[in-house]
Amino acid sequence: MIKVLSVFGTRPEATKMVPLMLALKDATGIDSKICVTAQHRELLDQVLDPLGIKPDLDLNIMTVGQSLADVTNRVLTGLAPVINDVKPDILLVHGDTTTTFAAGLAAFYAKVAIGHVEAGLRSFDKYRPYPEEINRKLVTQVADMHFAPTANSRENLLREGVPDASIFVTGNTAIDLLKYTARDNYTFECDALNKLDTSKRLLLMTAHRQENLGQPLEAICRAVRRLVEDFPDTMLVWPVHPNKLVKDTAHRLLAGHDQILLTEAVSVFDLHNLMKCAYLLLTDSGGLQEESPAFDLPTLVLREVTERPEGLTAGTLALAGVKEDAIYAHGVKLLTDRVAYEKMAKAENPFGDGRASERIIAAIRQFFRAG
Repeated sequence: MIKVLSVFGTRPEATKMVPLMLALKDATGIDSKICVTAQHRELLDQVLDPLGIKPDLDLNIMTVGQSLADVTNRVLTGLAPVINDVKPDILLVHGDTTTTFAAGLAAFYAKVAIGHVEAGLRSFDKYRPYPEEINRKLVTQVADMHFAPTANSRENLLREGVPDASIFVTGNTAIDLLKYTARDNYTFECDALNKLDTSKRLLLMTAHRQENLGQPLEAICRAVRRLVEDFPDTMLVWPVHPNKLVKDTAHRLLAGHDQILLTEAVSVFDLHNLMKCAYLLLTDSGGLQEESPAFDLPTLVLREVTERPEGLTAGTLALAGVKEDAIYAHGVKLLTDRVAYEKMAKAENPFGDGRASERIIAAIRQFFRAG
């Protein structure tokens, strides 16, 4: 049996690791265990509970006001005895969170092989996104298997000197998850969403990135308020991240408008089914940039750079930035120019076909057969 220990701690990691966890559970010849750090407690549980994922180990590290150093320290010290007890053949991490970096470092210290899911993404700006760009680059240095979602990610790794034989292009596991979450005739868990006026064009927004806090987020809010005021046939829905700075800005600038609905953070089921019925997505999320093409959903990226250039090349994404006038102009174009809208909506999805998990498992088996 190949002993696999998967470690993750945030909702974005969970949404992309869950389909892999479900596939590993049913895979012959593999003994799969899950350890969560709970870097984001409530948001993590929103993903795991509905899909029946029960972690074998839970470090439960989250504290109010935690710093990046706090998270790194607690993951590193908390995982050491777990790795010693489980004795995995390989430890899997995902993406670019602080949990990802610290778990990879803990496995390296224990001389355990490391598999990096969603490897090779790069923005080439160490502070955008912060701290994610450096987290994923550091994990690359210690990983033994690099599961690159696209050919572009593979090329990034090759340019950094990663051996070709250790890179596996798999597609993105984010697409795998949609078969579990997106449904016809869906009833939302958040009751306010069941009462949306379906005659209006739904603008769905998420915004929470560290580098967007402060003036950039205020500019985003002003831009979307202008959009709904200038287009009475639209409705903005924003499931607001629990970060206090995000919530305070959102409610200060947007609360009380009859075309804007601010909700608490919603489950991944609600979010994916919102995407299914949305007209336009505005987001600074990385994962949603990958998922939106599966819903034929044009997406404005609320960032100055993206580490998912495949979406820009394919035409599924447009980089709107974080300046009010630029965001507004991009929104106006897609709300008024049907040809431009359809071009984005019908662009080919560059992020995968829903079979990334099975490719990752096949690569792990190949790795251990080769010794």
